[in-house]
Amino acid sequence: MKITSAFSTALQGIRRGMEGLDRNAAQLASAEQMRGEASPVQPLVDSKVSRLQVEASAKVMQRIDEAIGSLFDDKA
Repeated sequence: MKITSAFSTALQGIRRGMEGLDRNAAQLASAEQMRGEASPVQPLVDSKVSRLQVEASAKVMQRIDEAIGSLFDDKA
């Protein structure tokens, strides 16, 4: 896998996770939630999943950064 491909995939994972967090926050803050007409369970579970997606994607980016650093160290 190319570095740019892995970086793009990680960035996309972060972006999707953040979009999920925004969507879940909107669901939790909705009028239905305020009136008690909807259960908060699913948006809360989905928020946890989105958070884990962002964290995992960030770790991929960190590993890419470390790999690039190692390559530069080897060339020096």
